[in-house]
Amino acid sequence: MKKLLFICLIILGTGSLFAQENTEVKDDGRLDFTANIQNNHLWRGLIITDKPVVMGNLSYALDKEKKWKVGIWGASALTDDKDGTHYKEINYYVQYSDGRLYIGLWDLFNSRNINTAVASDDIFNYSNRRTAHIIDLRTNYTFGPSFPLNIEADIMLYGGANAGEVVLKPDGSYKKNKYSTYVQVSYPVIAHQKVNLDAFVGGGFAFNDSTFLYGNGKNSFDIVNVGIKASKALKITEHYTLPVSMMAMWNPSNKYARIQLAATVF
Repeated sequence: MKKLLFICLIILGTGSLFAQENTEVKDDGRLDFTANIQNNHLWRGLIITDKPVVMGNLSYALDKEKKWKVGIWGASALTDDKDGTHYKEINYYVQYSDGRLYIGLWDLFNSRNINTAVASDDIFNYSNRRTAHIIDLRTNYTFGPSFPLNIEADIMLYGGANAGEVVLKPDGSYKKNKYSTYVQVSYPVIAHQKVNLDAFVGGGFAFNDSTFLYGNGKNSFDIVNVGIKASKALKITEHYTLPVSMMAMWNPSNKYARIQLAATVF
């Protein structure tokens, strides 16, 4: 009986060790996802949709420090826009971030209102002439704590036929990409308070054409995104805090403005 009890204790102890090892792997926290809800979707001075949007981001860290990540970002409007189209987007990315420097390569696919005369609505079509995908290189850098200015620079490297990024020859064959570029400077005017406030200004141009995606199609360079963003954390319960924000945005090039309310649900 004592021998049987001893064997059982060994088995239980071994099982406990395996359980601890498995818990350590699960608690590594490399796999994560978040969800946001917003009253609209604004991006680099563009109005992607004026309807309420739900967004999700699934990511996996490739290293223990979580500097390298791969992920899938997606969003969908809750209702149709006035033109009867419905905003839906799915993106894939790989990125590096050390807290101050960020570099990411994103594959964007917005399926709303694709003009099949110039672009393909096939999500697997990556041809240089008709793909609606956009390969987007994203970078930003934040200076030190004493001067926390953030500089962002993003360039569209490939694709974007539906967005007007692809220029064709008279015979319909591929000629070039515009390489539309967005540059933004932002600064935390109020930080480490109950309500924080950031101010930003962004401009656009194209490396390979006289017009670019974010502007009105008339100028080679324009200011396309000026605004402020206030954010705070609402304490809902002792163990749950809801990050919320309000942003006011003006696009001087396209002559419109919007207010955005957003919340990170988890």
